[in-house]
Amino acid sequence: MKVDLPVHKGEVLDVDIMDLTYQGMGVAKVDNYPIFIENALPEEKIAVKVTKTTKNFAFGEVEQIHQVSPHRVNPKGRVYRQTGIAPLQHLEYSEQLKFKQHQIAELFAKVHMDDVEVLPTIGMDNPTQYRNKAQVPVRQVQGQLTTGFYKKNSHQLMPIEDYYIQDPEIDKAIVVIRDILRKYHEAAYDEFHHSGTIRTIMVRRGYYSHEMMVVIVTRTKHLPMADVVVQEIQAALPEVVSIIQNVNQKRTNVILGPDNNVLAGKSTIDDQLLGLTFAISAQSFYQVNPQQTEKLYQMAINQAGLTGNETVIDAYSGIGTISLTMAQHAKQVYGVEIVPAAVDNAKQNADKNNIKNANFVLGSAEKVMAQWQEDGIKPDVVVVDPPRKGLDEAFIESAAAMGPKRVVYISCNPSTLVRDVQRFGEHGYHISAPVQPVDQFPQTPHIESVTVLERD
Repeated sequence: MKVDLPVHKGEVLDVDIMDLTYQGMGVAKVDNYPIFIENALPEEKIAVKVTKTTKNFAFGEVEQIHQVSPHRVNPKGRVYRQTGIAPLQHLEYSEQLKFKQHQIAELFAKVHMDDVEVLPTIGMDNPTQYRNKAQVPVRQVQGQLTTGFYKKNSHQLMPIEDYYIQDPEIDKAIVVIRDILRKYHEAAYDEFHHSGTIRTIMVRRGYYSHEMMVVIVTRTKHLPMADVVVQEIQAALPEVVSIIQNVNQKRTNVILGPDNNVLAGKSTIDDQLLGLTFAISAQSFYQVNPQQTEKLYQMAINQAGLTGNETVIDAYSGIGTISLTMAQHAKQVYGVEIVPAAVDNAKQNADKNNIKNANFVLGSAEKVMAQWQEDGIKPDVVVVDPPRKGLDEAFIESAAAMGPKRVVYISCNPSTLVRDVQRFGEHGYHISAPVQPVDQFPQTPHIESVTVLERD
């Protein structure tokens, strides 16, 4: 049955922008039918061209702004919107922080948890140039090897040299490496034919240590001219202490393959977080905004209410960043992590910092938690920092069955946070302090937050 929509593709309409979506798009309504519009802000009156319609909503693009929002700022460049690097760059930073606070509050209100207080978002003094890691695709553009970023929803590489939200030293390094690869006529990866050599350049840089790691991701096991490429990178970039070739032979959009060859230097770089030193490998998960991570983790430590006598379980322990920072304030910490290399890193990091009261186990959080419960481990505090999909229901059951006094939930996705808080509620836990958003990703709609739950 054909649905009669109030708008049609190609139509240009005058509309008022009433809100922002969680992706940072402006929302207008025609006969209660929503149109989502990039680069549009609340309080604006615009002419929108409808680009796509579905049964329940449409997408459009700004043709003209008739009335400009008082919170609109001049964006740094169109390329950052087109590639999705900085989708909120046109919104004043103080308003970005309010938008993130509002997102979380609104999601709690939607499930009738209006009594949950959400504090103002903790922002940055300089909300640009914060990322300590870059993964930049390499493709052939106009006959030469080029680095940049894909235009959204496409495979078209847009050449970029200044990425705006990355550490500028990383941006400079990528250009240097690109030029060296060009000099030695290395072949850029062609995803259509699955040919060529260089797929991606990844660079990590320690915020405090300034140690730099360069990872060259190749389609082939052999990297032509590897010796001279390595020598030139080392000569041009004195901060580089690790050069790695990562081999990814599959037709996939997963960036890193399983095999790493150390071409020069170490297999890890070191950096500091809250006074501890961490070894970070090519595959390690390490928060990309170190300045805000320190605020986030300090908040989690404070919310855990540690006095030095507690047993803590860190359920997504990674390379041990949260576990080891908490171990300094607790009696015993147990970490569980599903990535074998991360568990090895965590154990090395405990040794590196001479921390004896942290124990790391390989496995899925829900299975290991059930085992620990059988073994009679009774945590006072459970800390979770799950991926965007949030917590498994079986995990919440295991965690609640262990009866910790507190659960400290570090979230990177407000919608799964709200769902999981409701599930904990079914097991006798309630939010006991205001939710604290922390802006880990300025210029983007992503939101981190710390929530503390206590047993009823």
